[in-house]
Amino acid sequence: MKKLLFPVLALLPVLSFAQTAKDFSIKGKVANATTPTKVYLVYNVGSNNVTDSSTVTNGDFTFKGAVAEPVTATLFLDRKNLGFGKYVDINFPDGRPSTSADGLAFFLEQGNMNIAIKDSAAKADITGSQLNVDNKTLKGQLQTITDKARALTAEAKKASPEQQRSPAFQNAMQVKYKALQAEQKGILKNFITTHPDSYLSLLALSSYGGPSPDVNDLEPLYNGLSDKLKVSDGGRAMKAGLDGLKVTAIGATAPDFTQNDVNGKPVSLSSFKGKYVLLDFWASWCPPCRQENPNVVKLYNKYKGKNFTVLGVSLDKNTGRADWLAAIKNDGLTWTQVSDLQYWNNLAAKLYNVQSIPANFLIDPQGKIVARDLRGDDLDAALEKYLGKI
Repeated sequence: MKKLLFPVLALLPVLSFAQTAKDFSIKGKVANATTPTKVYLVYNVGSNNVTDSSTVTNGDFTFKGAVAEPVTATLFLDRKNLGFGKYVDINFPDGRPSTSADGLAFFLEQGNMNIAIKDSAAKADITGSQLNVDNKTLKGQLQTITDKARALTAEAKKASPEQQRSPAFQNAMQVKYKALQAEQKGILKNFITTHPDSYLSLLALSSYGGPSPDVNDLEPLYNGLSDKLKVSDGGRAMKAGLDGLKVTAIGATAPDFTQNDVNGKPVSLSSFKGKYVLLDFWASWCPPCRQENPNVVKLYNKYKGKNFTVLGVSLDKNTGRADWLAAIKNDGLTWTQVSDLQYWNNLAAKLYNVQSIPANFLIDPQGKIVARDLRGDDLDAALEKYLGKI
């Protein structure tokens, strides 16, 4: 919820650049610039990282280049000419900016834009770019969500460890977070529907989907975008991603897979056909998973007599087998547990496009996915809906 300047379609497959790169030009001004002063521009073209620099002369600087589609970029102001290394955190070899850097995150796109720096680059004004105007508008609308999220996080941290482990406290916090997420999605949806031709709508659509995107929710919004956006590389990547999500969408037949249980015996999802199955992705190293486990245990014991079971799939590492087994014992997970111990490369997790855990899918006796990503009271309500009240 912190920023809208995120990687393009981070949760979906990205296609290689196919469109022709076209020129961009940046003309900038720095107020009260002393000599020497430099400005650095960092951005990506495909998989290539580009770092450019410009010396400020009489308060002016310029950059020129070419991009096929809008890309995220960062502009660093070096008033003391200390060199680009000053603005890169050595703890991150990928060149992540240092927290002390005076930088401006923005969208770099084709055409001409102007950047005026007064006191700091971070507060610079950008003109000549509708995309950056759109981003400023949307970030302003989402600021209230950011503020509320901070307050909610602070509230959770103030709770005692005993409270934080309490299912009642977890459920109460989950209700608050869900309300906040719904508010954020409402803002993003409004932006997408009112800006069908803005490249930012593609990015907003990816953010709208979150870590567990629902194609039935996303596809109507995608269909409302302009044809210009749909034929862009980002648009085609989004379409490919949506088609991939249909494999595990609500209403789809749950893809079958086989992994070994704790005793090394192969277990297939299809072997549970005829029952309602909660396919539960988790890991021993995942605190939210461990916090949710008591709720799953409670509901398993409540409904296991009504043609219901759970199949746990762990994303533990090969070196974490002992931790996996210990967590199963300590958390009282008495249902079938499987894993290939390949961490995020777990083949079942990849098959189900699991991007974060805990994640789950409720599968009916015919093998159809009827619900997903259920936690706390929501899981109880879904089981009651399909299995009957107890």
